[in-house]
Amino acid sequence: MLNKFIKGLHRTREAIKNKFDYLFVNSEINEEFFDELEEILVTADVGVETTVKIINSLKERLKEARIRERSSAREILKKLLVDILDSDERSELSLASTPPTVFLVLGVNGVGKTTTIAKMAYKFTREGKKVLLAAGDTFRAAAIEQLDEWSEIVGAGIVKHQGGGDPSAVIYDAVSAAIARKVDILLCDTAGRLHTKTNLLEEIKKIYRVINKSLPGAPHEILLTLDATTGQNAISQARYFQEAVPVTGLILTKLDGTARGGVVVAVKDLTDIPLKLVGVGEKKEDLQVFNAAEFVEALFS
Repeated sequence: MLNKFIKGLHRTREAIKNKFDYLFVNSEINEEFFDELEEILVTADVGVETTVKIINSLKERLKEARIRERSSAREILKKLLVDILDSDERSELSLASTPPTVFLVLGVNGVGKTTTIAKMAYKFTREGKKVLLAAGDTFRAAAIEQLDEWSEIVGAGIVKHQGGGDPSAVIYDAVSAAIARKVDILLCDTAGRLHTKTNLLEEIKKIYRVINKSLPGAPHEILLTLDATTGQNAISQARYFQEAVPVTGLILTKLDGTARGGVVVAVKDLTDIPLKLVGVGEKKEDLQVFNAAEFVEALFS
């Protein structure tokens, strides 16, 4: 999996590798070192607030360990980043003790939500699980067709209505079908929505209530899909969706398409939502379970 992260982070690494290599050459740590590190982190879209936090923590750790050489600071920084990204035990996808496990997938327009659901379906079917898709994006007819095509490709069932219908009705039927057919996984697509549109967020709340009423304890995961190429805007999206429903995890798409992969650190630090899946390419097998240690190692490799 490390190789997948190395491939997915190649643009970010190209942008910062020479700077990192120069930063950690053998010389004494001074204020210039921290100024240069701050510039590198901000350039990689770690964000000012998180960067300041990292710099302050690094200063403390270096002082405690009595480290004065730049070359020795590299491993301390890596450990610090891993601690931020892996600060809890919620990074694994939660599966229900009794199937079906219901995943509700959210996100704004254009983040790659439907494709991500297809990749998740592929992952689960490869693991031998019986998967059902719910075409809850009734606003966009192409989304229903897209999910229908993917269901055939990955070998999953699908519940769909006509375009323009009530998405809550689709999700209700899908939960009923998942229980009746004894499927393992139900993946619910939803319409892409601007996080500033209150009426659309109310629709998400309604879908959430419908799922919970149909199957108490569900949805077992509410996954917010974010586009890595949007940078710091991803943080405001996450905070807005958090106000509407209890988001349990993040999916970061298009990581391979940006030179500012440091946004991964900022999103986790500022929202405290665990990052669960990362898209590192366009192929159906390019959705990876997030691993903090491997991500940081790939960033520095």
